[in-house]
Amino acid sequence: MLSTRAARQAGRYRGTNLTTRQLSRTQIQPLFTKSTSRSGRTPRGNGAVGTGSPWRRILSPRLVLARQLSGKPLPQRTSRFLNFGYRAAAVFGTSMLVLGAGVVGFFLYDASTYRQHSSQVDLDVSALALSPRRGGPKNLPILESFLDDDDSEEMRRQKEKPRIVVLGGGWGGVALMKELQPENYHVTIISPTNYFLFTPMLPSATVGTLGLRALVEPIRRIIHGVGGHFLRARAEDVDFSSRLIEVSQIDCHGQEQRFYVPYDKLVIAVGSVTNPHGVKGLQHCHFLKDINDAREIRNSIIANLELACLPTTTDDDRKRLLSFVVCGGGPTGVEFAAELFDLLNEDLTELFPRLLRNEISVHLIQSRDHILNTYDESLSEYAENRFARDQVEVLTNSRVSEVREDSIVFTQKDGNGNIVSKELPMGFCLWSTGVSQNEFCKRIAKKLGSAQNNRHALETDTHLRVNGTPLGDVYAIGDCATVQNNVADHIVTFLRSLAWKHGSDPENLQLRFEDWRRVAEQVKKRFPQAVGHLKRLDKLFAEYDRDQSGTLDFGELRELLKQIDNKLTSLPATAQRAHQQGQYLANKFNKLARATPGLQANDIVDGDLDAAVYRAFEYKHLGSLAYIGNSAVFDLGQGRGVAGGLWAVYAWRSIYFAQSVSFRTRMLMAMDWAKRGLFGRASKSISAGCDPDLEQV
Repeated sequence: MLSTRAARQAGRYRGTNLTTRQLSRTQIQPLFTKSTSRSGRTPRGNGAVGTGSPWRRILSPRLVLARQLSGKPLPQRTSRFLNFGYRAAAVFGTSMLVLGAGVVGFFLYDASTYRQHSSQVDLDVSALALSPRRGGPKNLPILESFLDDDDSEEMRRQKEKPRIVVLGGGWGGVALMKELQPENYHVTIISPTNYFLFTPMLPSATVGTLGLRALVEPIRRIIHGVGGHFLRARAEDVDFSSRLIEVSQIDCHGQEQRFYVPYDKLVIAVGSVTNPHGVKGLQHCHFLKDINDAREIRNSIIANLELACLPTTTDDDRKRLLSFVVCGGGPTGVEFAAELFDLLNEDLTELFPRLLRNEISVHLIQSRDHILNTYDESLSEYAENRFARDQVEVLTNSRVSEVREDSIVFTQKDGNGNIVSKELPMGFCLWSTGVSQNEFCKRIAKKLGSAQNNRHALETDTHLRVNGTPLGDVYAIGDCATVQNNVADHIVTFLRSLAWKHGSDPENLQLRFEDWRRVAEQVKKRFPQAVGHLKRLDKLFAEYDRDQSGTLDFGELRELLKQIDNKLTSLPATAQRAHQQGQYLANKFNKLARATPGLQANDIVDGDLDAAVYRAFEYKHLGSLAYIGNSAVFDLGQGRGVAGGLWAVYAWRSIYFAQSVSFRTRMLMAMDWAKRGLFGRASKSISAGCDPDLEQV
């Protein structure tokens, strides 16, 4: 057998142009015959390139080819089908071995999770945890020590750390917990529910696309990572001077018990309630804010369908029972209408009589010109066209005036702009029309007086500190709060103090362009949301320099800043905003903890420490999503948007799958989506007595 290089040399001599790849695929035969010398003997050599060397023979011009080289593959000894069978059997056998090893490994892991012996040990528990002392304005028990403060060495060290108390276990509170460094603070969460709810997928749970267990994560499991504490209780009031939170809970005897929880820093993240808008009869409506609401909605839908199948149900009652009305054209209302249509169209038509499908109707009532009015207009029109194709009736420019037990009364503008009153029979109504303050926030706002002027949320500054409270003590995030900008008032006050400091009258102040640039930098630093409106400083300066003097007087500057104020909109009440605010506070608290030793060494304990240590909060809109029935829309902001069919649905699912709070909930979501494809949506009623953490759907 010749080497590749030698064969190439021989091929070059014979005029053939063989490549290395061709030679490697061909069994090369000897290319020369034995030659003898004139004496009849075979020349011998010592291995060097000489007359008797094999290399000499190859390079010799007297080479004789015994056969022509060929690039064709050698004939196979066995058939292709037999080879394929061998390989398939090998793959199948390997797969079965891997699967068997996985099953055995799972059972070994499962066996390791059972404990055969009791884990009871002697513990040290503080006397104050068992019998707390009384105090405060109402002489209530004060929770100064917890039952688990001495469970580990880490918890013992945390007892002397500053106390952070978070009211609420929603998006903002959980985001703060997951980013907070556990060694810096003693952390407590107070919430009436002991689970975190993944609210963006709540409409899917109402119709059985997802199980309720896939949307909840126990708060104790989340807070365990930071060594914190949890109290299942409801916040009632706050005494800001004593730094005490009054909470209540029903004890084992059914009696309400109240006590105080002390704090060093308080974070209010209690969420919001649905805005009633002064409409009468909302007791006949369903709401979609909690896991219990999703359970009640599913039970109501299934009950209406079962009642419509009874022989004693009249035609009018059947049409009324199968009339589903959604009040509110925002993301929650639109997604619920889409999920409801999918349930009725894909699953129940195969399980219930076909007559029901012909009489089922879904109506969506919206007070604005379009549904999804905060999205780009093209996306709103896409959603409306999609609903029109699916025979979901969209009633725009309509306002509900009253909800009755068996009908809903609303007004609508006709083509001529006239207001027309209409009545729509209904067997089910979902009310999803914005958010409003809950009772706790109303009490806090009333206590703070003139510092709180917003009727829908607690007002905070750009560092998320509640206006009217001691500086750096109380923060508010999520749906219960709104960031107050007031650019004009803050900057005007700043310039007045600056002018008086230099002994000049503020009303005679004249700002050149360089001075205006410095003022703009102060605005950007204190109000990050105004950055987008301060890109062309020269254009703004020229526009408001009315007298063309090359300077801005005090009145012109005030008018310019008020114009910026009017352009700044309130932040959206979404999970995305609450999540960003929770992360912001956690990063700020971590930095404050690192800076505290240096501040104390320099006797800096008062003042605006937040502004000295950390920047103001800046909301970054990452886009809005909405599911609209086997399709989805993505509003990316600044007039950019994407809409599509099933590929968009999978993208929508992927985004929320990645945002789920834990690996457990991600696995449950994936399994529920797979079960929907294999077996359809769950079409049974759910017992109202089940704990949402533990129920099996």
